[in-house]
Amino acid sequence: MSNTVNANTVTTHQPTITLDRAKAAPIPVLEVFGPTVQGEGMVIGRKTMFVRTAGCDYHCSWCDSAFTWDGSAKDQIRRLSATDIWQELKSIGGERFSHVTLSGGNPALLPQLGALITLLRSQGIATAVETQGSRWQEWLYDIDEVTLSPKPPSSGMTTNWEVLDDIVTRLTNRKMAGESKSTTNVSITTSAKKSEDESVRLYAGACSLKVVIFDDTDLAYARTIHERYPHIPLFLQTGNPDVNTENTGQIAESLLHRYEWLIDRVMDDSRLNDVRVLPQLHTLVWGNKRGV
Repeated sequence: MSNTVNANTVTTHQPTITLDRAKAAPIPVLEVFGPTVQGEGMVIGRKTMFVRTAGCDYHCSWCDSAFTWDGSAKDQIRRLSATDIWQELKSIGGERFSHVTLSGGNPALLPQLGALITLLRSQGIATAVETQGSRWQEWLYDIDEVTLSPKPPSSGMTTNWEVLDDIVTRLTNRKMAGESKSTTNVSITTSAKKSEDESVRLYAGACSLKVVIFDDTDLAYARTIHERYPHIPLFLQTGNPDVNTENTGQIAESLLHRYEWLIDRVMDDSRLNDVRVLPQLHTLVWGNKRGV
């Protein structure tokens, strides 16, 4: 037998994991909690339940949920079906929620989340997700509120603009199709084109961008994002530089100073006239506490 491995042939020792099998796989879950309020982005203040998945393709230097990817919580990962998760949401939240946020890590690594989103929609539950815009999943079309949060230079990560361009294009098709001829001339640079035989879907939800800001270099990155995607609402948010301290008062004081600095910088910048400037709400209230 040939040892060559390609898209169509594999050795008998390494079976192909097909997309259908991936979609049917259990979901790696670290936390299910709520109801609580959303602390970030366009859904800030929204009453919601959270499902936090394990795994991330980024390792941000200031990540406040590094336990999802650094191995420190690997013993806490549960592999659940969509029905298992729904039953746990109901057990914890009862009738006190109508919205679920998928968080991570990066939930967009998991094609199998589509089954959960379908189940939630069948129960009349709205959904939100935040992802850095590094991976596409078809189930993003079925999310009510998608926050794309590309990571600025302070994270130590590098943005793949081609992938982000493609995801933005997919999630703004509906709006772009409905705009006037003059506004649709505003284009984004993209070389990631859909295959000709791919079925075209229109996204009917809300898509926004969020950039966490720690310094002026991050703010310059945010300007690049805003200029590249001027048709998408952009939220700027202060970052938390100390994700380990347990002193909530100390964190809140630091974040409020950072928020004031960010407000001042944005107010002085004519290129950021259409952005919204937010604090990290949940950190102001609960500090670095998990599960809230």
